[in-house]
Amino acid sequence: MTNKPNILLLYTGGTIGMIKDYKTNALKAFDFSQIIDKIPELQQLNCNIKSISFDEPIDSSNMNAKYYSDIVNIIENNYKKFDGFVVLTGSDTMSYTSSAISFMLENLQKPIIFTGSQLPIGDLRTDAKENLITSIEVASAKKNGVSVITEVCLYFEYKLYRANRTTKISSEQFEAFTSMNFPPLAESGVHLKFDDHLIEKSKNKDNKLIVRKKLVDEVVILKLFPGISRQVVESILNIPGLKGVVLETYGAGNAPNSGVFISLLKNAIDKGIKIINVTQCKSGNVIMGHYDTSLMLRDIGVINGRDITTESAIAKLMYLLDKKLSINDFKKYFEKSLRGELTDKYHF
Repeated sequence: MTNKPNILLLYTGGTIGMIKDYKTNALKAFDFSQIIDKIPELQQLNCNIKSISFDEPIDSSNMNAKYYSDIVNIIENNYKKFDGFVVLTGSDTMSYTSSAISFMLENLQKPIIFTGSQLPIGDLRTDAKENLITSIEVASAKKNGVSVITEVCLYFEYKLYRANRTTKISSEQFEAFTSMNFPPLAESGVHLKFDDHLIEKSKNKDNKLIVRKKLVDEVVILKLFPGISRQVVESILNIPGLKGVVLETYGAGNAPNSGVFISLLKNAIDKGIKIINVTQCKSGNVIMGHYDTSLMLRDIGVINGRDITTESAIAKLMYLLDKKLSINDFKKYFEKSLRGELTDKYHF
């Protein structure tokens, strides 16, 4: 008889961890040490569940690199004791947070499943119970004694996604997330079905988990719009200490090709600022040089973000900036898939 998997539940904050005080109608933080009492269905799962909560649960709007490090520290300190991890955070910034964690953990061989909910766990019509129960089931899943999932994922409303491929698309629907450029790794219906060939596997199974805790947060997202002024672009690119920019362009990576705009970008690149080209479109791929309006971007050294999401691009930028890479190496590693965050090869 096999031993039951040990699953660690980490609550950082967010809607899923709130319950209503019916006397006052106010929401208050849920005590996850009492989770089995509140959700007796968890006893039907074939696993042992322990929980850890942040001393002070935070709203997802307050999430930052310091909290990313706190999450990673807890996982690192408990990595050998547990077979899988379920991290509960607020959904508003979950794609940013889970993307960052995916880069901070190298040679991961255990599941880390992010989830949350649109309604508090105590609400009558809550989505919290299903998201939580299935996330724990996913984290517990093994095949031939080995975890089925060995990467950072995000589970929401019957679908398991690669975390660094996700974007939140709705503030109201239970189906709050999507992954436009990469299919779900699993879907939950009558049965929990994994798509094994899509799951990222560690290439160095004998290597220990490597934890990268330093992120560079002197970065910015610059979203283009028709009529954006020179003063706005110039002021952003001249922020003191700025080290990286995620440039949200149009369509397949297009931007104004005026001499003024291009010179502003080139001056920033010449100062050592890394600029990443990502599309504003919810799906699709940046193809540098496909149109004249992206040819100049390529020629001055703007980095091709390909089909990466903005959330993942900002996380990857923060991660790679700490490594003090040469210009060529930075470009090479950003345009290469490190954690399955972008598609290495396209055929046109």
